[in-house]
Amino acid sequence: MSEAVTSGGEVKTPSGWRVAVLGGGAWGTALALAMLRAGHFVRLYARDPETVAAIDRGENPRYLPGVALQAGIVATNDVEAALDGADCVLAVTPAQSLRAMLASASSHVPKGVPLVLCAKGIERDTGALLSAIVAESLPGNPVAALSGPSFASDVARGLPTAVVVAACEAELAAELAARFSAQNLRCYSSDDLIGVEIGGALKNVFAIAAGAVTGAGLGASAQAAMVTRGFVELRRIGAAFGARPETLMGLSGLGDLLLTCSSAQSRNFAYGLALGQGKPLAGLPLAEGVPTAGIAARIAAERGIEAPIISAVAAILDGKVTIGQAVTALMTRPLKTETDI
Repeated sequence: MSEAVTSGGEVKTPSGWRVAVLGGGAWGTALALAMLRAGHFVRLYARDPETVAAIDRGENPRYLPGVALQAGIVATNDVEAALDGADCVLAVTPAQSLRAMLASASSHVPKGVPLVLCAKGIERDTGALLSAIVAESLPGNPVAALSGPSFASDVARGLPTAVVVAACEAELAAELAARFSAQNLRCYSSDDLIGVEIGGALKNVFAIAAGAVTGAGLGASAQAAMVTRGFVELRRIGAAFGARPETLMGLSGLGDLLLTCSSAQSRNFAYGLALGQGKPLAGLPLAEGVPTAGIAARIAAERGIEAPIISAVAAILDGKVTIGQAVTALMTRPLKTETDI
């Protein structure tokens, strides 16, 4: 595949897209690298001028220390410049700031180009899924989501990773998956956008629970039980939203749950670990499961969905119960059959 150099010195392959990445954190930087490897021209928007300057030097020490960045990413703190002429937009800003980001960027997003959600969560104030926020903010743009078991450092280093790209239109999902796939990044497609969103959002809550169990020294057996029963709750809530069971059994559901509940590389697991160990939580990296826990517990209560682990995590984070009290309450609930969904 030959390369063409634009007047601005940008390298673009003939079949490549102009991909705008909104977010200069670890995941945004990793995805920018992934898009570059897939043959696309990449502009990355970051608010912080220091992050922009660092990426231009071939590093992002604040978010991806020790990872050398391949040349070719054009970083900017001008959102209009980042979006100019984009064929696709990856929204990698945190879930709770997505609405504000889209409000500032909406007039610059080219009409009709897909916007791909790469953050995971449920809006705390409204209970809206992120795709609903996009539909409201950018009604002229199709929405998709990229999710699955993937640590930013692994993707940035080019280690083998599999994810899923979902959109309500199967053809769009398939095209995005094909365009995003590259060596060591395998993208599957799905037309179950809601299922992929629910799996990605709720696994963060259970990762906090897994970290808390580990931090409190409750043992591997307790952690395994919590993750397994947490998956039952994920399926219950997913079903209430219309998610397909096979989606929740896939990469964005069970796959992501297993990864984030087993490693301190997960910010949510690390947050739970510190919580269980009684360490200070101030200054820890953003854990999306914290705001998601409260709204997920509220949604479950309003819809009459049994979700005791989610409710326990929300209560712990609100300071209403201790981890010990929450575990006692969970262990003394009325007995039932395991397959009672």
